[in-house]
Amino acid sequence: MVQKRFAVALLAAAVGGCAQMAEKQPAPQDTSTETSETPAKVAVSSDLSPAEKALPPTDIWDRLRRGFRLDRHTNHPKVEDYITYFSRNEGYMSRVTERSRRYIFHVAELLEEANLPLELALLPIVESAYDPFAYSHARASGMWQFIPATGRHFGLRQNWWYDGRRDVDDSTRAAIEYFTYLSGHFDGDWELALAAYNAGEGRVRRAVERNRRRGKGTSFWDLDLPRETQRYVPQLLALAEVVSRADYYRVPLHDIPNKPYYAEVDVGTQIDLAQAAELADIEPEELSLLNPAFNRWATDPNGDHELLIPREKRDTFLAALAKLPKDQRVTWQRYKISRGDTLSTIARRYETTVAAIRDTNKLRNNTIRAGKTLLIPSASGPSGQYAYAVDQRVNGGGSSGQGSKTDYTVRPGDTLWEIARSLGVSVRQLARWNNMGTGDTLRPGRKLVAYSTGDNSRTTRKLSYRVRSGDSLYRIAKKFSLDIGDILRWNKISKSSYLQPGQRLTLFVNSAGG
Repeated sequence: MVQKRFAVALLAAAVGGCAQMAEKQPAPQDTSTETSETPAKVAVSSDLSPAEKALPPTDIWDRLRRGFRLDRHTNHPKVEDYITYFSRNEGYMSRVTERSRRYIFHVAELLEEANLPLELALLPIVESAYDPFAYSHARASGMWQFIPATGRHFGLRQNWWYDGRRDVDDSTRAAIEYFTYLSGHFDGDWELALAAYNAGEGRVRRAVERNRRRGKGTSFWDLDLPRETQRYVPQLLALAEVVSRADYYRVPLHDIPNKPYYAEVDVGTQIDLAQAAELADIEPEELSLLNPAFNRWATDPNGDHELLIPREKRDTFLAALAKLPKDQRVTWQRYKISRGDTLSTIARRYETTVAAIRDTNKLRNNTIRAGKTLLIPSASGPSGQYAYAVDQRVNGGGSSGQGSKTDYTVRPGDTLWEIARSLGVSVRQLARWNNMGTGDTLRPGRKLVAYSTGDNSRTTRKLSYRVRSGDSLYRIAKKFSLDIGDILRWNKISKSSYLQPGQRLTLFVNSAGG
């Protein structure tokens, strides 16, 4: 459980803002130019009748609507702009609501337990497009986009093996604790609380105090806040409006039943994730999407040892796990120490930690002797079975071999990057297989082919980075652990190019963050 401790200085920091990824929607204009065409101006009530309220929710969207409590300000120009955007971008709404299907029931459950508005269940769409692997230039990670310091403040453990900011349940509990605090701090004004979640409590408080001194209004709509925050709150209110009246706006919401998707299982000890997927009779990808906090090929040897398993596979998993001896839950290799070896070089070679090797071999310190043998925990499956592990990153062209073939039909709004990520291949591979350039225009209906490889791009995230005063290519590359050559290639600039403050650079970064 997230510990309840509120250090004012830390809470003044921003959670990290929205991840800027290919799936994120572009910001519309700040003022509506043709508001007469905006459907939100038509007065259509979305309230349920007493008879309808007496019936159980038909699906998760019906359940959310019953728990909506915020004033949606549908006549405000910024909200109208986003209502128009969401109602016209059916492909985007279909994708993000489909992506939410594993998580949104459980998010709604936790919000209801805390007696918070269920509009907050839509906030991960604004923050991360409901992608638990989302990562932003501000080093924010997970569905709720916590930066490292704020995540640690709310008890989200972060180490080499594990990043609790991506843990589905724990990050949701942390977000709920933070929202509960912010709501109380701003006297139940949810628009200010939402703004503070995005921009930081201190910044919003100072904006309120500044307006009060000047005799101006102190509502969210009156404040001088960062442009991102000015758009952030209207986006959520517009989403709530569109979800509330999806039929009216003709917005496709993925069909999600109002029932649990997963169950939590305490496995007791460290376990290889590929082996856990096999025990549960599910694909490794499914296990990773439910357990995105694990950075490596196995759970953290020092715990916690909970795994989320699809609910219908829980009994299958428990039965198979009970038959597997605990010392066989990870694969062990015997390594004969060579002259010049150190525990750190051996740990890197076997994708584990010095502490794990020391614990396994009951070593008192880091001293080792050539000729002795160490027992090393190691991954049991090929790298392709750990598609979301931190170390499974895209490296250029990748493998030249071709495995099983996958066909893909281009949909409206698709990009080569999104398709490559969904198929688990690099952009250059996908372009090469289809005799096209990485910058070619995609036309809806075009057929693309891809082949399975040992290379995977699922933990790499595209983000738009705004150059700051004092930035250099070297500094940006160092900050995100990138090669300068890659930054030059992605942005079609030369090494001698002068970076201007405010300039936008496209980066492809490791989603594990820091």
